Amino acid sequence: MILPICLGAQRYDIVLERGCLARAGEYLNLRRHVFIVTDDGVPGACAQSLAAQCPAHTLVVIPQGEASKSFDAFRALLSRMLAAGLTRGDCVAAVGGGVVGDLAGFAAACYMRGVDFYNIPTTVLSQVDSSIGGKTAIDLDGVKNVAGAFYQPRGVLIDTELLATLPPRQTANGLAEAVKMALCLDGDGFALFEGERPLDRLDEIIERSLRIKRDVVERDEKERGLRRVLNFGHTLGHGIESLRDENGLYHGECVALGMLPMCSDAVRRRLLPVLKRLGLPTACDAGAERVMQAVMHDKKRDGEGVNAVLVNEVGRCEVRRLTFPALRARYEDWFEGGGRA
Repeated sequence: MILPICLGAQRYDIVLERGCLARAGEYLNLRRHVFIVTDDGVPGACAQSLAAQCPAHTLVVIPQGEASKSFDAFRALLSRMLAAGLTRGDCVAAVGGGVVGDLAGFAAACYMRGVDFYNIPTTVLSQVDSSIGGKTAIDLDGVKNVAGAFYQPRGVLIDTELLATLPPRQTANGLAEAVKMALCLDGDGFALFEGERPLDRLDEIIERSLRIKRDVVERDEKERGLRRVLNFGHTLGHGIESLRDENGLYHGECVALGMLPMCSDAVRRRLLPVLKRLGLPTACDAGAERVMQAVMHDKKRDGEGVNAVLVNEVGRCEVRRLTFPALRARYEDWFEGGGRA
């Protein structure tokens, strides 16, 4: 299946097909120097499969984890691109999860003012969300994604066979983003998570998520309006994630927690069983003061408040400006009050 994304004069395809990585040359222009970026948590066979299809390539393996989304890693990647003799006619290909895609995409956006970028996501999280839409970034001083660029890929290959080796926790981590999109914009899709054995319908869940993300990005590429709804769960979630060195939580797990204070009671009654079934957390011990310190650096900050996404009915959402005290009250009411799971 090919899902095209049309952004004015720019167009690219999302290929959703089991086994498509082994046929990457049919979909991507690999007849040039391909600078492949992966991490040491991705099975080596994934990047090697792509490399074997490239007449000329450089393969760089970065350390797994959010710490690689740093200025040091960014600079090192640009230096490797320069040393490899990459020209403006060559390309960068990310083979990995969201960290690899964010870092490699940002490097592609900046090197020689922009070279072609291909994204080949290998995790559920990156397949349902971060691999499309053009958001690339690195972290700064403990704040997520504060330095980056909107830079669309030239093509995305989504091979769901690559998910077979993921541990259950990583699968659940990615499905948190799919739950987010369904809650905001796809009530029928959310019902898939409430049915028996939702993991048996993983390919369908990924496809529905991609269609949602594609439709939103086409209507609002630079997040000036509609695209803000995809930040549901992220405002508080990023604050919780800023303490990841202490709580050990993954991005999707933090998003799952960040959704709970931003729902109506009726939505939360349906959401809680879904999160528990998927193995996602529903309780958080991070203190409100420390979480809010990170939230106050949020990119969506608007003066003394933030543009927050609320879901009061499954499949529908709204963006509302909340003051920081109001946002903190929501966090405290759920996680420190009587409402926590």
